[in-house]
Amino acid sequence: MSKSARRRRALLLLSLALACGGLAASEVGGRVREVERRVGRPVPVVAAARELKAGKEIGRGDLVVREVPERFVPPDAVRGVEEAVGAAPSARLARGAYVTVGALGGGEADSSRPGVLRRGERAVEVNVAGGSPLSESGGPGSRVDVVISTEPRNGSGRTFLALENVELLALGGSGSGGSGGASSSSGGAGSGAAADDGAGAAGRASATATLRVTLRQAVYLTAAENFAREVRLLPRPGGDRRRAGRAAVSAEGL
Repeated sequence: MSKSARRRRALLLLSLALACGGLAASEVGGRVREVERRVGRPVPVVAAARELKAGKEIGRGDLVVREVPERFVPPDAVRGVEEAVGAAPSARLARGAYVTVGALGGGEADSSRPGVLRRGERAVEVNVAGGSPLSESGGPGSRVDVVISTEPRNGSGRTFLALENVELLALGGSGSGGSGGASSSSGGAGSGAAADDGAGAAGRASATATLRVTLRQAVYLTAAENFAREVRLLPRPGGDRRRAGRAAVSAEGL
């Protein structure tokens, strides 16, 4: 076989290999999408990196974050390591077990005591829109989802589900004029300024809500109150612990 014939044969084999590789990648991608459709996309879940003893404070090295299909994630699973560091499990957790709010002492029994904060938790006061449905759906002690709408400063605005299944500790009157208003919220002076000029979430609020959250979530909600257009709470039916997952709509999507 001549040198040119060998070269043509090599090029043909290479083309066939590339075509087969492309077909295989397409088939794998299709199967991945089908699996995700059935069990959900992988989401981060905190698990025990080693056995965790009951009552012993959890350190960062005791935890690991794993990607698990959303369908198999417990409703009260802890999603971030910071939410569990410093807490103590109420019962022994085996290595590899999911770390849940219930395992950290945050189950239904504790939720009946709205004034008591557990280790790692904070009570944050936020000016919110849509106060009437909150007071009519059970008030303090009920569970809510937090929806945030951003200002259309750079491009279009966006409304998205920020937090799910958060406990409502207290509910007050008008966010901008009533007691517990913007000037007394976690946002401090920045939040008060927002209420004065009608900008930000405080300027559009109809109630002041106190929520039980983690420290990271408290900082996030304070920033949203100061810089977002609106913070709104959606009451949950009693006993509903299901997760809605990612949900967002931009102005172009309307």
